[in-house]
Amino acid sequence: MTTTTEPAEPATSAAPTYHNVIAGERAPAVSGATFSSRNPANHEEIVGVFPRSGPADVTRAVAAAVEAFPRWRRVPAPARADLILRAGSIMQERKEDLARLMTREMGKVLEESRGDVQEGIDMAKYIAGEGRRFFGETMPSELRDKFAMVIRQPFGPVAIITPWNFPIAIPTWKIFPALLAGNTVVFKPAEDTPACAAAFVEIMHEAGLPSGVLNLVTGFGEEAGEPLVEDERIRMISFTGSGEVGREVAARGGRQLKKISLELGGKNPIIVMDDADLGLALEGALWGAFGTSGQRCTASSRLIVQRGVLDEFTAELVKRASALRVGNGLEAEVQMGPVVNQTQLERIHRYTGIGIEEGATLLLGGRVLDDAPYDRGYFYAPTIFGHVTADMRIAQEEIFGPTTVIMPVATFEEAVEVANGVKYGLSSAIYTRDINRAFAAIETLEAGITYVNAPTIGAEIHLPFGGIKATGNGHREAGTSAIREFTELKSVYIDYSGRLQRAQIDTE
Repeated sequence: MTTTTEPAEPATSAAPTYHNVIAGERAPAVSGATFSSRNPANHEEIVGVFPRSGPADVTRAVAAAVEAFPRWRRVPAPARADLILRAGSIMQERKEDLARLMTREMGKVLEESRGDVQEGIDMAKYIAGEGRRFFGETMPSELRDKFAMVIRQPFGPVAIITPWNFPIAIPTWKIFPALLAGNTVVFKPAEDTPACAAAFVEIMHEAGLPSGVLNLVTGFGEEAGEPLVEDERIRMISFTGSGEVGREVAARGGRQLKKISLELGGKNPIIVMDDADLGLALEGALWGAFGTSGQRCTASSRLIVQRGVLDEFTAELVKRASALRVGNGLEAEVQMGPVVNQTQLERIHRYTGIGIEEGATLLLGGRVLDDAPYDRGYFYAPTIFGHVTADMRIAQEEIFGPTTVIMPVATFEEAVEVANGVKYGLSSAIYTRDINRAFAAIETLEAGITYVNAPTIGAEIHLPFGGIKATGNGHREAGTSAIREFTELKSVYIDYSGRLQRAQIDTE
């Protein structure tokens, strides 16, 4: 597995030093190595210095999870739920502090960071409610005097590997249901956002989580992520990240027949029909394309526009995007922050070059913002391409930055064909006043999520989240799927007849 951030750096005395959390104790990396987390709006500011964990640290963390599992699984689910609810209450009390830390560490504007934390709070409430709804099933037996049911049981120690773009929300999507189900966890956050992860784990222990139930190891993918995936004691892996790394996780974990849950990339379309409320569609496209600087797996990176409104839509979107205020996300007037690191900045700019070489028209942006006041951060101008065809790489490949493309179509049928003509299938949207067309889009768009008259971003925690095709491997997070993902089924038969009964043989 590969990493996408700058090399590790030595500790700086002015920055706070953090530790792994293993068996309830804070611990440096066994090797003593560290790396720095930096503010992407000002890379001279070090948010914190963290353990650069390796296989020895992962081995210790997994051992702690193994040891804690027999005790934790015996805690009644409603009691586990109470602890998660307490954690949510603490998160509510510290929402502003968590949001400001998030903006400093990964760059999204403060309003969005608050929303990220709120997702975690909402997930705590939702999952806590499931503590008294930990349903199995009962069904009739084909034999007399025999009871049949299905119950849910935890896997055991599970690995949670999360990305940097939602550094509170996504860990809660995974960790809360994993813990409620009775699993123990080894948590490896993205190396770009370890401070957010450390703050979350601290809250969990403050809420009363027993030692060893949730263990934190920080570091890089090939040094900490790989040994975590490979450890035979880990029974299940939940991973959100790039398709490239997700395939490695699936291959390595699959060889050991572990359950693997993957949430990977997206190349999400908004279809704008001639009959759309154009003002509403423009608001949705602007937010969907440039929210979180386009660094969302659900970002609206393809705008498929019917020709009758193409010119008006294009001109107005360029006008609105050019007025976006870019800067440090802690500043109240800023609408779009930096991208997360230098590697991502270079990747986004390479795709601008690819789009120009392919013959697309650069309508806006397409440049690194490196003059004052942007010269100490990783800023990229909001970028729009026009005259984009479905075969272009910028229309096929996930850029994960503030870049979107406008693709003209003649008909609804062509719009759906273009929308479905990528390897991904996460989120999709259509703007139309035609109810029949809206339902046809719901039925035919190849995606795990479809919005009508809303952009492709904005999932709610009580609905399943995930996609099809190369977006993942069929699993869903959040909603009613949350508990199912982190439990195994056991069929139970209770025969009270007092005699041997043989299924499919005895007939009386």
